[in-house]
Amino acid sequence: MSENQHDLSGYWKANVRIILSCLVVWALCSYGFAMGFRPWLSGIKIGGTDLGFWFAQQGSILTFIVIIFFYSWRMNKLDKKFGVGEE
Repeated sequence: MSENQHDLSGYWKANVRIILSCLVVWALCSYGFAMGFRPWLSGIKIGGTDLGFWFAQQGSILTFIVIIFFYSWRMNKLDKKFGVGEE
């Protein structure tokens, strides 16, 4: 029972670490690149517009989709590692 609780604690810590890393990437793309760093990104052109505007309009959405797939992939690996995956 004690070892099982230790595994659940490790599973939860790893899960929180993945969530926090996804949130950092999300915040960096949506707030950082689209608003905070936009003056520095205005000189970089992508698709006829500057990179900051691109992140605000399309890049953030594409990043969110990538984050969803990354989170699903990492959680499946974590479930298998701790033996809590679905059959």
